[in-house]
Amino acid sequence: MRNVAIGFNRRNVAARIGHATARSRALFSWNYQLNGDQLVIRRGKKARFCPSNLLHNFSTDFTSVHGEKASAEYAKLRKESLESQFGNVLGTYTSQSTAAVYSFGPFLALYRAAIISFHVAKLAIWQLFVQDLHGRAIKFRETLIQLGPFYIKLGQALSTRPDILPKTYCQELAKLQDQIPPFPNHVAIKSIESQLGLPISQIFADFSSEPIAAASLGQVYKAHLFSGELVAVKVQRPGMSRSLTLDALLFQMIGGQLKRFANARKDLLVAVNEMVRHMFEEIDYLLEAQNADRFASLYSFPKYNHHSNHQGKATLNGVYSKMDFVKVPKIYWNLTRKSVLTMEWLDGIKLTDADGLNKACLDRKRLIDQGVYCSLRQLLEEGFFHADPHPGNLVATSDGYLAYFDFGMMGDIPRHYRVGLIRVLVHFVNRDALGLANDFLSLGFIPEGVDLQLVAEALDASFGDGSRTSQDFQAIMYQLYDVMYEFNFSLPPDYALVIRALGSLEGTAKALDPGFKVVESAYPFVIGRLLADPSPDMRKILRELLIRNDGSIRWNRFERLVAAISEQASESSNEPSNIATTFSNSTQGWKSFDMKAVVDATEDLLHFILSEKGRRVRVFLVKDIIKAADAFLEDEVLFRISNEKLEVGDASQAMDQAVATRILNGFRSFERAVKLAPAAWSSMLIRLLLKSEVHLFIYDVLSALVVHSRYKLPESLWFCISRYLHKRS
Repeated sequence: MRNVAIGFNRRNVAARIGHATARSRALFSWNYQLNGDQLVIRRGKKARFCPSNLLHNFSTDFTSVHGEKASAEYAKLRKESLESQFGNVLGTYTSQSTAAVYSFGPFLALYRAAIISFHVAKLAIWQLFVQDLHGRAIKFRETLIQLGPFYIKLGQALSTRPDILPKTYCQELAKLQDQIPPFPNHVAIKSIESQLGLPISQIFADFSSEPIAAASLGQVYKAHLFSGELVAVKVQRPGMSRSLTLDALLFQMIGGQLKRFANARKDLLVAVNEMVRHMFEEIDYLLEAQNADRFASLYSFPKYNHHSNHQGKATLNGVYSKMDFVKVPKIYWNLTRKSVLTMEWLDGIKLTDADGLNKACLDRKRLIDQGVYCSLRQLLEEGFFHADPHPGNLVATSDGYLAYFDFGMMGDIPRHYRVGLIRVLVHFVNRDALGLANDFLSLGFIPEGVDLQLVAEALDASFGDGSRTSQDFQAIMYQLYDVMYEFNFSLPPDYALVIRALGSLEGTAKALDPGFKVVESAYPFVIGRLLADPSPDMRKILRELLIRNDGSIRWNRFERLVAAISEQASESSNEPSNIATTFSNSTQGWKSFDMKAVVDATEDLLHFILSEKGRRVRVFLVKDIIKAADAFLEDEVLFRISNEKLEVGDASQAMDQAVATRILNGFRSFERAVKLAPAAWSSMLIRLLLKSEVHLFIYDVLSALVVHSRYKLPESLWFCISRYLHKRS
């Protein structure tokens, strides 16, 4: 039988009442053992067992109380499906590449090939003379800049792929910016007229003489419609589709050399094919317009969302699903084509512009809360998310709203991966390395055949002793880079964009608050989701958060959760109940809890504990109840009777007193939480008391306390008598 021995050291009374009392005190040594699923209470060599349903036997092999192991089957099917889609798309691009060669002309295509070959040859020479990895990473980044838009976009995408490139290269490529000069205005105007079929003077009342913004794929102009509306006109760089197609074709020729220079993994070309698909989606402005409309329908408040007639509906956290702080520019479909996009002009202040934010008197913390909440809803609730929320694409308006731009790079992840992301966060917070390894297997990060125990050991080593573990997303990724590269991790296409989105979000938020940590900020939202979502997979994650695999309970997590709920009670009692105030502070609502959901989650958790699967949890729970009773008896009763004060330096007594204090604080917090919804808690209690499993568990607890008290009470009585005699002498 597998025994898990847990000993409770009693007070060392020798320092307090003399050698004789110490000797008598030493006769009473207590030990609690988990023998199979039986709670064994020992005093010396004698043992007493708790009765009833805790006595049934089960397998002695260690298994998690949370159930089955992770499976990679879904991730495998998802990957095959996406690769099939990529193959179809890339087949189209390959067929277009021949046309691109003829469209450019064979000599121009050869010229482009010669330029690329020249830069690749220089890299090959550098590889012979530069052995420093950091120096080679810098040279690699500079070469990508010289090769143009396709390779800049490629480098930006690879900067978030630690499964492909070493950490040094990822950090260096993260510095890449769109450093392409704008193309001439007359070329842009000619492209607009060609796409819309009218002279520009008949389309716009006025049109800016210079681009307002320029990037590698296109540039933006400011214009007025004849109706007086101010619009932004996004024009694609001429020949971009053919240029990307030609570069994608030529990359197949030189990709092997780049892979060797960058020490890239063998699946570099597969990942590049995936990135090429995203690039071609970015230059399809009709698709971008559709993405903007969909984003507005999901996240923009109806007042600012002209695309949808839906009314705001309550989310699981009790906050409106249409957020009253998000603006999305209106799309003018009659003036939008594949290479021209016309949308509403929104004036905004970059989140990196500290002076502008101060002049507008905008609350930075509120802006961060808004951005975090919106991003978490995208990633964890809906799955449709903006993959590049950098300061150029996410700005603040003068009236305090957040405006999103540039919907070319969007992600859409299925529920399995959204739940997986929550599970990864919970296991990371728990420092559960084996749980993380199983998550990575379930999500398709780890190839088949890899020893999960070795992965767990490497992850555990990356955590260190816990003192250097960060809640900063980039720091966490840097911790994991070496592990991901060593064990040949392969990020699914869905998650490559998730990492990019989280990295961009944290970078943008740090512009407002340098101490911002996305993981720490996301935790309240995740807890709210776990409490509010009654689906089996989310309930399982909640149990994993609060209960260890061996069945013991993470009381510190329980305490913090109850305290957070009780703080909500304190805040609500100090604020006026005002509907307008509630809606105006909707960004704060996501950090609060729906009490009905809290009660339902509590009831489900108790049902699990009382079930067959929770038998081991009940054993640990009985043990903890006995320990709490001991601490309360000694610190709140005996020492008050003896009128004794805690002596400095008595660590054992300090620990027991701390336990008693935590118990009392926990009950006070729970009392405040119950006051938020007394009817719901009362109904739950009545339903539970009608169950026979509850009666059996109460009987087990009382039996264990009776068995324990047969020895504990005489010991305590002897302690009081000895103390009394010691005072009289």
